Amino acid sequence: MKCSTINFTTLQSLPAHFRSLLRSCARNSSLSTGKKLHAVILTSGLASSSPNTFLLNALHHLYASCGVASSARHLFYQIPRSHKDVTDWTTLLSCLAQHRTKPSEGFCFFKEMRKEGVVLDDVAMISVFVLCTRVEDLGMGRQAQGCLVKMGLGFGVKVCNAVMNMYVKCGLVEEVRRVFCEMNERNVVSWSTLLEGVVKWERGYVGNGFSRKGFLLLDEMVLRFRLGLNFVTLSSILSACAQSGDVLMGRWVHVYALKGMGREMHIMVGTALLDMYAKCGLIDMAFKVFKYLPKRNVVAWNAMLGGLAMHGRGKFVLDIFPKMIEEAKPDDLTFMAVLSACSHSGLVDQGYHYFHSLESEYGTTPKIEHYACMVDLLGRAGHLEEAVMLIKKMPMYPNEVVLGSLLGSCNAHGKLQLGERILQELIEMDQHNTEYHVLLSNMYALEGKQEKANSLRQILKSRGIRKVPGVSSIYVGGDIHQFSAGDKSHPLTKEIYHALNNMIQRLRLAGYVPNTTTQVFPGSDGREDSSEEMEEKEQALFVHSEKLAVCFGLLSTKPGAPLYIFKNLRICQDCHAGIKIVSKIYNREIVIRDRNRFHCFKHGSCSCSDYW
Repeated sequence: MKCSTINFTTLQSLPAHFRSLLRSCARNSSLSTGKKLHAVILTSGLASSSPNTFLLNALHHLYASCGVASSARHLFYQIPRSHKDVTDWTTLLSCLAQHRTKPSEGFCFFKEMRKEGVVLDDVAMISVFVLCTRVEDLGMGRQAQGCLVKMGLGFGVKVCNAVMNMYVKCGLVEEVRRVFCEMNERNVVSWSTLLEGVVKWERGYVGNGFSRKGFLLLDEMVLRFRLGLNFVTLSSILSACAQSGDVLMGRWVHVYALKGMGREMHIMVGTALLDMYAKCGLIDMAFKVFKYLPKRNVVAWNAMLGGLAMHGRGKFVLDIFPKMIEEAKPDDLTFMAVLSACSHSGLVDQGYHYFHSLESEYGTTPKIEHYACMVDLLGRAGHLEEAVMLIKKMPMYPNEVVLGSLLGSCNAHGKLQLGERILQELIEMDQHNTEYHVLLSNMYALEGKQEKANSLRQILKSRGIRKVPGVSSIYVGGDIHQFSAGDKSHPLTKEIYHALNNMIQRLRLAGYVPNTTTQVFPGSDGREDSSEEMEEKEQALFVHSEKLAVCFGLLSTKPGAPLYIFKNLRICQDCHAGIKIVSKIYNREIVIRDRNRFHCFKHGSCSCSDYW
């Protein structure tokens, strides 16, 4: 019998039928019909009679299965203690874990289960690990794993997969490996979780590079154990490749997907694939994948628009946006991508148009992320007063992203007094963020106020706060090579520095002048630098991580081959100017992904048109 064909009057006297129907509604997630049944039960008084308390159990399961945590919790505590079984407890815990309630509620309920002596099963423990994964609570995760071992539940494939996934999210790959090796049984999810951890977290922290390890795992999965990779696994691997910049493995997944799915590629895989190419610097390849997707939803469009924005293709984003409206309804993320595209390309008027049309034309209420995009757009273009006015008119209090963006614009346009005011607000939000202090210190240095620049950095030092070191990564031959400023740990250090000296000489002949204006050294007193101090500052610029990565790339790849470099921080002005010239004199395309966007250096110019 279908829930939608219930004769409520006939069934009022048949509690067993109600229970059966409630169970059916729970299995089918038929919440609206279940609510009607609930209304009849309440008005008839069936649930309050002692023999029919099992109806409360059924109602509890209905709301829990449909994700209505508040109602499920309320009904759970109406059930007499003597009528609650393990399933009732586990059902509510699963609901609290799976449906976006506050994680603390789920953890408190789990502690209550233990206090009451409820026998915990795999389902309950999996729910706990889901909660730990959501909030990356490693401490609770370890406690829960201890419970598993004590109860003898530690080696079931599903619960082990949940433990591994928790460790992946927390970045503990060795723990993932240990759990994997201890498993008595493994399935494709087990292998995929291990692979995701290796690809996502082992970049540069192992001697042989993580790509090789990743390929070995894929080889075992696909060839030795003949485990097929489904669309969820493929998407997960591609997501990890996008984060790490591993285009080699991403291409392997592309080939595998084409062989396994043909032209009808799953939308989820296609979206992850184009996102991977975009984030690895191959924006044209990303768009090619996008064009041939058999179906494009809003997620695919957002990934494409966001990728184009990061690559400075703002005008193209606006050109294809009308096509998107024909295929999918734009959402919040769509307009973040559009406004970001305008920001990175200096399209102020167009940005204003879309921002003011959000609610009236597209029915989207501007969120703080949209305001942040507009502040960034105005600030980059030098309209700082307009940016400040917009912040004052915001219906919400500005966050670090909004104010941090404005501080960056103050640095770019030399607005020192405004920068000082903004820094004070940012310090109140997070006094440990070194980026804000360094930005203002650079501004002081540019204004010739060396003492203030030194003082600001001394404050960081006195608090024990260290500047986040810049790290540049480059893939060569399937391995990743990482460099920090002045790094001499690479096996080819001697060759790299020889190439660097040669590169600097050629750069100088081509007109390169080191930009030492923001170099701040301890002990500087603000007076004009001596020749020794100037040379010291220049040498510090020459060994920036980007330049070392470029030199290694020039040494290790064929002439004319493009170089793809990934940096964890924003590229500095000196490296930006220098690498533009390198791309011309060495006839190389050099793509650098910094924390904010892509810079494609080619024939002596950059895709950002020096607007970054």
